[in-house]
Amino acid sequence: MEEGKLNFEDLRKIILDNKTIKREEVKVRNDVGEDCSIIDFGECEAIFSTDPITGANKDIGKLAVHINCNDIASSGGEPIGIMVTVLAPISSTLDEINKVMHEIDQEASKIGVEIIGGHTEVTSAVNKMIISVTVIGKTLKGKAVKTAGAEEDDDIIVTKDIGIEGTYILINDYEETIKRELSEEEIILSKSLINRLSVLKEGRIAGEFGVNSMHDITEGGLIGALFEVAMASSKGFKIYNDKIPILDITKKLSNLFKIDPLRLISSGSMLITTKNGKELVEILKENGIKATVIGKICNNGNILVDNNKEIVIEVPKRDEIYNLIPKNK
Repeated sequence: MEEGKLNFEDLRKIILDNKTIKREEVKVRNDVGEDCSIIDFGECEAIFSTDPITGANKDIGKLAVHINCNDIASSGGEPIGIMVTVLAPISSTLDEINKVMHEIDQEASKIGVEIIGGHTEVTSAVNKMIISVTVIGKTLKGKAVKTAGAEEDDDIIVTKDIGIEGTYILINDYEETIKRELSEEEIILSKSLINRLSVLKEGRIAGEFGVNSMHDITEGGLIGALFEVAMASSKGFKIYNDKIPILDITKKLSNLFKIDPLRLISSGSMLITTKNGKELVEILKENGIKATVIGKICNNGNILVDNNKEIVIEVPKRDEIYNLIPKNK
């Protein structure tokens, strides 16, 4: 099999084939595009999500905290605690494991999240350190936002710039190759992108504003996130290439590695759909968050408009980060 997430059709079949019990307390359950499950606990609802870090080699502790807590933010909730599983190869040292846990603790402390449990193991089953985090969050009953809530004629909003996480991973894992293409200032800026990975602030603002759907843009990039929202909501989308926010550095690296930035892992950017896109964009900007309306939710079809030409977008197979040739390192 190819490296990366399972494609949408295979994943949905596995989920549907293995769902024997459905409890009434579970208000939102697993499906393609739904990164969080929501359980009714009376006045409050608990939100749960889990994800590993597999595509990066550096700062994996920091990445693990933010990509998981971002899922809770995308549901309009507040992350409370995380449970961390560390699978370390037999070549690891105790200092390396402690360094990753220190990263996790430092990032969790910045956003007020407690480490409440987990598991640490050295195993020959992995050839590099793997971190998997389960995050627990909360929201008031009835206030959670689903991926599946997108409605026809919703504005599609993207916060910050796409490709933030992918750019950061590339600059760290392929620095020797990239040094020949980027200036020292551009490399410094790229390495600072790890400080832009959290979407907790925009999630809170959008949740309070009242939106139909939110989804953090992770593996599969913007196109992957759009398909997940569209499939979960039984809708389509039309986006405009010239409106998609992307850093010049990301464009340069995409040209260098011959990858599509629209399909590049993009933690740090939130996809939001709402009937009042212009108003929400202004509110986000007033709070220091760049936001852009890039298109509309449609009843059907998946279209990218480029130079006034409508292009039908194919279902994404895997993130572009996995399409890089190892010799480029």
